[in-house]
Formats: sequence, C-alpha cells, structure tokens
Amino acid sequence: MGNRARSTEGGRVTQVGEGHETAADADGPVMTFGAPTVGEILAERYQLEEHVNNDSAGRQVWRGIDVVLRRPVAVVLRYPGGDSATEMLQAAVDASRVIHPNLVGVYDAIDEGSRSYVVREWVDGESLRELVAEEGPLDPARATAIAHSIADALAAVHATGMVHGNVHPGTTLIGDDGRVVLADARADSADSTEADIRAVGGLLYFAMTAHWPHTEIGRSTLPDANRDGAGNPAAPRQIRAGVPAYLDDLTIDLLDKRVTAPEADALAAELARLDAADDDYDDVGPLRFTQGGTPSEPSRNNSKIVIGVAALVVIAIIGLVFGIRAITSSGDPATTKTTEANAGGDTSTGEDSQAPAPTPQPIKLTADMVRIVDPPPGDRSDADEAKNVVDGNPDTAWETHRFNTAKFGNLKPGMGVLINLGSERNLADVRVETSSPGVGMEIRSGTSDPGDSSTGDGKVATTFKKLGEADAESKGDGTNRIFNVFDANTKYQYVLVWITELPRADDGDRYQVSVNEISVYGY
Repeated sequence: MGNRARSTEGGRVTQVGEGHETAADADGPVMTFGAPTVGEILAERYQLEEHVNNDSAGRQVWRGIDVVLRRPVAVVLRYPGGDSATEMLQAAVDASRVIHPNLVGVYDAIDEGSRSYVVREWVDGESLRELVAEEGPLDPARATAIAHSIADALAAVHATGMVHGNVHPGTTLIGDDGRVVLADARADSADSTEADIRAVGGLLYFAMTAHWPHTEIGRSTLPDANRDGAGNPAAPRQIRAGVPAYLDDLTIDLLDKRVTAPEADALAAELARLDAADDDYDDVGPLRFTQGGTPSEPSRNNSKIVIGVAALVVIAIIGLVFGIRAITSSGDPATTKTTEANAGGDTSTGEDSQAPAPTPQPIKLTADMVRIVDPPPGDRSDADEAKNVVDGNPDTAWETHRFNTAKFGNLKPGMGVLINLGSERNLADVRVETSSPGVGMEIRSGTSDPGDSSTGDGKVATTFKKLGEADAESKGDGTNRIFNVFDANTKYQYVLVWITELPRADDGDRYQVSVNEISVYGY
C-alpha cells in the first residue's frame, strides 16, 4: 500500500480544488501513468465512484466510498507521487490536526510512489466560485456570512502556528445544509497569515462583484478586479448598488497593503458583529480591529480618526465640566443633582439616574453554527438534523434515537446540540422548544469545540461545565423552556443544550424526544 501518512484525528480540508498554485504545483507537467478507474479500491479501503474534475494543479478529484465505514469521501490524486507530492501530503497531515466546523476533514494521506492521494470528507454542495457563476454576485449579508465563516476557520488554523495558503473562491465550499467550509490547505514558504487575511478581503470582493483581485491576492483563472486609472481595484459600491459603506470600507482595507491587516480572530469578531446586524448596517460603528489591546485603524481613513478624536475631546470637556460641578458642590448636602432629560433641556431632580437595562435581542443562528453532540456509542446518523433546530420552522426537528430507559439506556450521559456563536458574546437566555414535556435538560458552556468525532463528543460531555437548568416554562404543556443561567460579566461562544433525561415517546414505546427550535438571546 505504499508509505501512508495517516490522519488519526478528524481534521479538516474538500473535493473542490481550484486555488493558488504552490511551488510544487509548478515543478512540471502532471503525468498520467497508473491512471485510476471507476470501481478501483485504493489502499484496500477507498473505492472510486466518479471522476469529479481536475483541480488547478492538474490533480484528479474523485468521489469515492470508504468501504469500511460506508461513508462518502473525496479522493485527490497526484501523478507521480514521491517527492513531487510531498507538499500536498504534508499539508494534508497538518490540516488534519486542526478541528473546526468551517474546515473540511482529512481522513488519510497516502504515497504509493507512482501516485499519491489524499482522502477527505465529502461535502455535498458547491464552491463559492461555482455559486457566483450560477447566481451572479451575492447580496452583502450572504457575502458577509461566508467571509465570517472563513475568518473563523483561519483563526483556528493560525492559532496552531500554521498557514492555510490557499484561501480562494474555489476552495470555499458552501454545503447544501448551509455550512461554509475552507478546503485544500497548500501553504508553502511564500505564504503568510497576512496573505490568508488579505484573501478574506478577496472573497468578499469576489462574492459581491464576481471579480477576483489578482494583484492584491494572487493570479487566478477568475476575471481580475475592475480597476481605476491608477490600477487600484474599484470599490464594490462603484460596481453595484446596495453595498453598505461600512462593508465596502472593510473589503478595500483588507485588500490595501498600506493598511495593517488584523489578526484572524479580530477579523472574525468584526465580521461576526456585522453578520449579526443582518441587513441593518447603520449602527455597526467604526472598525474594531484590536491586536494585543491596541486598536489598529486603517491608516487611510483619516476622516474617521479625526471624527473619533474630536468626539473624545468633547467627552473630555463634558467630563471636566461635570467634575468641576461635583467638586464645587461636594460640601453642600442640600445640593440637588441635575440630569439633562432631553435635547430640549428638560431636567429632573432626585437620585442619580441610571440608563435602562438593554433589551435582549435574538442572535441569528445558522446551520453552520450548530451540531449534534452524541457521545459513544453514538453513530451520529442524525447529524444532518442539527440545522432543523435553527431554521425557524417548528415543524422540523432533531429527533433522538429511541432508548429502553429515560437515561439513554444507561449507555451515555446524554445528548445535545452544541452552538458555536462565532465569537464571545454576552448572553441573556436560551429558549428551547421540544415535542414533549418532562425532558431533563440543562445548559453547559465550554471554551472550544473538540470536533464531531466520537472522541470529540466524549470530550464535550465531560469538559463542558453546567451553568444551570430552566428557570421557567413559557407554555403550560411544558414544551418550551427558558434558561436564564448566564453571568452578566462573562462572555460565551460555545453553548451546549444538553439533554440528560428523555420522556416517553408519544406512542408509549420506549423513550425519545424531538428538539424543534433553539433560540439564543444576547446583548
């Protein structure tokens, strides 16, 4: 079977392959001896079902079947193997070590000498390149959501000290279930974390204009950006209507090498903030890139800085005036504190007034933000049902398997839905609608998602800490639960709705429940 560099963890990388060329890709023509055929079984395990396409490096991409686990896989083959495939195999092994819902899983990396191949998770869907070719430029909200997912994936990659090196519309895959994943890491010595971040700006630009900025990001078979007389890419707002000014600035700043690029986690947080605003961009405020606690504002946005400084000066003057008033009145116990009530100058007297508490707002949840947690011996055959709990339709649901006892047949500690909010948020409550009353349920939180393998689900079950149980039932039949269990001074990213006890199924046969909807409210 040749030299196998096997991935033992459910890492991430896809069947769609067009992206940037690496030095290894440019070494010479791809040879075709030992060509694979339909029905052939590689490494005594991976049966080739259909030749999908050839990627930009000339490698063949196949849809296959893992005959041991009976699951679909993507197989990417390179001719020949050996030294010419070293970079491809090493990138696959590196990628397998990073676990994130927005990266596609790498299962195997094998070198047979005459050919080498990487076996990856098969994702039903299409690349961003194909999506834009079919539908045309995307609306700003959808472009933002896609960029948010990719930035979140890069934050996980960069946290390990690695670089992806191939962020491109051809390696950005949108699954049929709405999940957005980044594929085909192919970093070489010329790549950098900054290049990855700039490429997210390229994805935003491409998604909204159907053009890829060659000079700023890298050459591609995609059409180059429209450019002005100085050779700079035209802003998306100049190409199409409806692009919010804030998103336009963000995109161009990411492409402009005169502007300091943010870290991946800072960019992910900024895109999460914009993504949560849906189509209302009026109140999102200035860029909030922060690295090491120091704001990194775009250097060319001088007007923004001047306005910000002027606002700080005004605030300082107002504070000074009130400070002087406080000092001069501190010795007079009869002094009445005055608060300006409105722009017309109406005043009220009495104790110090406090701003009303903010009203919790629903946080938009999408299919790529939730997954089913099913500790061993779970088969995760219901994994695709996770999207049903956030689709806004109470008639669709995630349904647990049936068990002989309410405690999951004493086989596991529970099951649940893990929510990744994309960034840390202040939360108010979680609301859960189920098919039946009498469900034992609690909310837990953790610091990371160890992945959707059986090992990862086992870690979630043991490491996520319990925050509390439901405070109220908003419907008399007990099918709606409200969990007011969050600390106002703590921010949360990973929240687990954890079922500890099942009710009897509707037909009275064994124990089972359906989770119809989950809503998260925050500030």
